Amino acid sequence: MASEKVKTFTDSNFDTEIKSGVTLVDFWAEWCGPCRRLAPTVDAIASEYDGRVVVAKMDVDANPSVPGRFMIRGIPTLLIFKNGELADQIVGLVAKEEITRKLDAQL
Repeated sequence: MASEKVKTFTDSNFDTEIKSGVTLVDFWAEWCGPCRRLAPTVDAIASEYDGRVVVAKMDVDANPSVPGRFMIRGIPTLLIFKNGELADQIVGLVAKEEITRKLDAQL
């Protein structure tokens, strides 16, 4: 289960939630093994960046509209938004250091 610091985004709340500040969105699915392996890293980042970065997860099976809009074809995919604009993306299972380096560049 995701940390309490990780929000859940849906097709309906996505645009409102990414509007201001830096937001990291983890696009995942229950059946995706690499997504499950990345989950503890996402939880750790949510704790470490609490108050500076909004960290959220979006289930691509339950919410097809937003992933389609950003042409997400493989998961896990992490998108970093700054004030509502796509700032960076990471595709696949990557080390925590790569994610934090890209987040730090947006802060």
